[in-house]
Amino acid sequence: MTTTIPKDDVAVAPAVPAERAVRVRLGPRHLIIAGFVVAAFVVPLLSSSFVTFQLTEVLIYGLAILGLNLLTGFNGQFSLGHSAFYGIGAYTAAILIHNYEVSYLWTLPAAGALCFVIGFLFGLPALRLQNLYLALATFALATAMPQILKFHALEGWTGGVQGLVVDQPEAPGFVPISDDQWLYYFTLIVMLVMFLCAEFLIHSRTGRAIMAIRDNPIAAAAMGINNSLYKTLTFGVSALYTGVAGALGALAIGFVAPDSFTIFLSISLLVGLVIGGVGSIPGCLFGGLFVLYVPNIANALSTGLAGAIYGVILLLVIFVMPAGAAGFVRIVVARISRWRQTSPEES
Repeated sequence: MTTTIPKDDVAVAPAVPAERAVRVRLGPRHLIIAGFVVAAFVVPLLSSSFVTFQLTEVLIYGLAILGLNLLTGFNGQFSLGHSAFYGIGAYTAAILIHNYEVSYLWTLPAAGALCFVIGFLFGLPALRLQNLYLALATFALATAMPQILKFHALEGWTGGVQGLVVDQPEAPGFVPISDDQWLYYFTLIVMLVMFLCAEFLIHSRTGRAIMAIRDNPIAAAAMGINNSLYKTLTFGVSALYTGVAGALGALAIGFVAPDSFTIFLSISLLVGLVIGGVGSIPGCLFGGLFVLYVPNIANALSTGLAGAIYGVILLLVIFVMPAGAAGFVRIVVARISRWRQTSPEES
């Protein structure tokens, strides 16, 4: 005997209003990012050529810092050698353009692929090293790279101490913008695509495994995660991102030389990582702003005391934002949300 349930007695889940569904998906973080993207496309149209060049450099540094962030912020491997990968990417683009007349469009995947292979291979012996010892090994890599680029046996490719001149991209004839604006927009699109890929990676199953190794490698191994494989792959992907940034840097400046990729560049990227926020993808752009503009501001205030002024500014920023720019924004947004929730109750 079957029992028929009246239609009126069937429990129906209440429909979620469309406005509420959109509000759940679009939080303050997404609105801030959307505002940045819109501003990024508009600013070059209202700025001078020099400001556009500086903004292009900011995007390039932000991409390089993101590469370091994937390794240090999300996987917990400390590196002081990313200036080497930046230099390898820059020289890959310069050699392909200067010596073989390859289109600049193909130099980015070539630089990324080469840096991925080198980063992966370097990550294999680095598996035996942890914390400060890994930092020391990457420091050795960054120190050796300028000397390798100057080696006389490689002068036919690298140009030795004289470096290489790189032909900068020209804007297509059908686009009514200058060459500087074209390079800026090209860099912006590449950066947005790679930032989006990093976002997908971090929120994927692979990203959760990478962060699990950072938090507790023993527990990650107990859950079946291959720590060695994920560490070396993360090293490779991190080098890929930094190598692409180096290729873009070569296109932006139009020249590469060994002394442009010293250990001081690695330290600058590390400073940008901490200032932007360790483990934050959008914060890498703020780190790029700091790396480019703060040394220039310190030098403009006093040439002789530029280093001291830079140090004071760095200390002040760390004191005000101990969790980096990303952490500071999260705190401000949380306080504004609490204020908006408590205001109607008080009224």
